[in-house]
Amino acid sequence: MCGITGLYSKIQINDIRLRVEKMNDSIIHRGPDAGGYYLDENNLALGHRRLSIIDTAEHANQPMASNNGRWQIIFNGEIYNFQQIKSELDYDFQTQSDTEVILAAVDSKGLDWFLQKANGMFAIALFDTIEKDLFLIRDRLGIKPLFYYYDNKKIVFSSEIKSILSSGLVQAKFNEKAVDEYLGNRYVRAPYSFFKDIYQSIPGTYLKIDKELNLSKFVYWDLPQKFNCSKFYNENDILERFEKQLTKAIRYRLIADVPLGTYLSGGVDSSLITAITALNKRERVNTYTIGFPELNEFKYSELVADKYNTSHHEILMKRSDYVDNWERLIKFKDAPLGVPNEIPLAVMSSKLKEKITVVLSGEGADELLGGYGRIFRSGFDYYNEKPDKSFYDYFIDKYEYVPRKMRDELLNTSFGYRQEFDNEVKEKFGELSNEEQIFRFFHQYHVKGLLNRVDTTTMQTSVEARVPFLDHELIEFVYNEIPYDLKLRWISGGEAKAFKLSANEYSEILDTPKYLLRKLSYKYLQKEIIERKKVGFPVPLTEWFSNLEVLAKELLPKADWLKDNVVDELLVQTKSEERAGQILWMFINIELFRKNYFEKDWTW
Repeated sequence: MCGITGLYSKIQINDIRLRVEKMNDSIIHRGPDAGGYYLDENNLALGHRRLSIIDTAEHANQPMASNNGRWQIIFNGEIYNFQQIKSELDYDFQTQSDTEVILAAVDSKGLDWFLQKANGMFAIALFDTIEKDLFLIRDRLGIKPLFYYYDNKKIVFSSEIKSILSSGLVQAKFNEKAVDEYLGNRYVRAPYSFFKDIYQSIPGTYLKIDKELNLSKFVYWDLPQKFNCSKFYNENDILERFEKQLTKAIRYRLIADVPLGTYLSGGVDSSLITAITALNKRERVNTYTIGFPELNEFKYSELVADKYNTSHHEILMKRSDYVDNWERLIKFKDAPLGVPNEIPLAVMSSKLKEKITVVLSGEGADELLGGYGRIFRSGFDYYNEKPDKSFYDYFIDKYEYVPRKMRDELLNTSFGYRQEFDNEVKEKFGELSNEEQIFRFFHQYHVKGLLNRVDTTTMQTSVEARVPFLDHELIEFVYNEIPYDLKLRWISGGEAKAFKLSANEYSEILDTPKYLLRKLSYKYLQKEIIERKKVGFPVPLTEWFSNLEVLAKELLPKADWLKDNVVDELLVQTKSEERAGQILWMFINIELFRKNYFEKDWTW
């Protein structure tokens, strides 16, 4: 739901009304249903574009003021338990919206009280018209984006970076440190971005900016301290409680005053969400899947669609469709694309917008329950192999996408972020068990890249994606209550057989990743869905390598973030990699992104 924009300065801002209007216009795709802004003394502006989901009436438009006029709010997201919070407040409500519940809670009981109660996804800006304090708040996992530019004299913020640039107050400067970070991770970790001096707000925190533009950061949520490794448990009891938590998370995300559907790839995660959704909705569920003539999983999604009588839509995408939408999507994301399936997801979102406005998606299940068996077993493999390196170095070699050696040889950039995060994560890895740190790493970093992908691909066509596996109460339950052995489960005798093998050889043969989720799935799904090997969203980039090679030879010689005359070497090295197509695709992405943002003057 929606997009937010704003700016706050120590001094009056020339043309402040025009600036916030241009910021709003640049993200109209996030909220085509309504737009508005609030101004205060020509040094503060709050802007909003609305995608109506709950209480679609005009009186629920934003910016919205509290009854006493003290608080002004702009809000992107959903508070799923707003009715429960509302029942605890003594307030004269004028709408049925969750936005007004935020205002009432903050005015009556304070921001911290609200944040501890709220279950949802959100990026919120709140302005206290009396104290002149501005609060910028991001949800616990970073489901909704929030970016800001800050220079001690002014802060400019928005749901998307293009909106910050559209203010005319900020110049686009290429952050060359982000190149190495992106090629390693496929995303840039918060608080950084591909733009110098433009930052991602840290999930689970809020910023307070006072009238002197002093900025303070407050952490209101973090991952649970406990991580269950118990060997003594009642499996059936845990399964029953897990089902209740997951069903609750899905039911929350069915709350909407507009049509709703699900992605249905045919994998366990999206299939289980679809099944539980179908059993909890009166209306027939719209489901969507996409693939290529060379590569698709339609037969699996059809099994689930038939079982639950969904209104199923198969979208067949051609190579030309992929290329045509590539650069277009970069302009929505304000960054290089992270994974090749972002383009099919965007195309699918455009198709589903014809019938629905809200879609449920399966992101977060693998991170929650150990779905990437080949890397979540790194702790076991490290113990077996006993390599002459720290576990962090061993793990990161497996995790990173473009190998460090390749980046070191080819890049003409700083590796400052690599060093910063290496030091930060190494310290954490030394404190806890290897197995636990893998889970924490994926929730702390990896899942944020997935969420950025989901937001871009859906909101570019005015669709809201909801991710039940990233419900914070579900995450807390899994960390606290589900033992490690019920996440990655050895088959009988599997652990002994796995000694001296690598996870590439035994994962999903001698063990069962996401064991508890799969066990629950037998209640809802066919075994053909549950027992097949995990595959990523298939995009045939390696089959298209010759096309990528032509594009690389055209674009990359101009890339000053590469060392001189290394394009041919890049092509040679890339061909030797298992992920040849995707690695080359990532290098091309950087240059496609760069030429769209840094060759013009944004300031006015």
